[in-house]
Amino acid sequence: MTTPLPEFKMPLLWLALGWGLIGLVAFLSLVPAPPMDLDFDSSDKVGHLLAYGALMVWFGQIYMTFRRQAVLAAGFCTLGVLLEFLQGWGGARMFDPADMLANTAGVALGWWLTRGWFAGILLRLDQALAR
Repeated sequence: MTTPLPEFKMPLLWLALGWGLIGLVAFLSLVPAPPMDLDFDSSDKVGHLLAYGALMVWFGQIYMTFRRQAVLAAGFCTLGVLLEFLQGWGGARMFDPADMLANTAGVALGWWLTRGWFAGILLRLDQALAR
């Protein structure tokens, strides 16, 4: 059987955890009252930045080529816009274009970290755990 990521020893684990992160971000974006609410000005923007940064860092570690990361970045930015529209249409949450900007900034930060400081960390962890 061919694995989707031949350089990884446990690709399905890392992909499953990543999809779990996507599910968590979607859930927290659409639930009427998010359980974690920081208490300072623009704290929700920090949450958006961190959430989308985490998604980009995670999947950017799995898909390490520039081209795949560019597709991921576009996809996560699109997800952020879509979830923001769904919040507005749902009635329980507000549509806020500033959240879209925070999501996009998180994706950009995550991509930058993945291409620099965090490059290859997940692969090294994968290979160390597989020993």
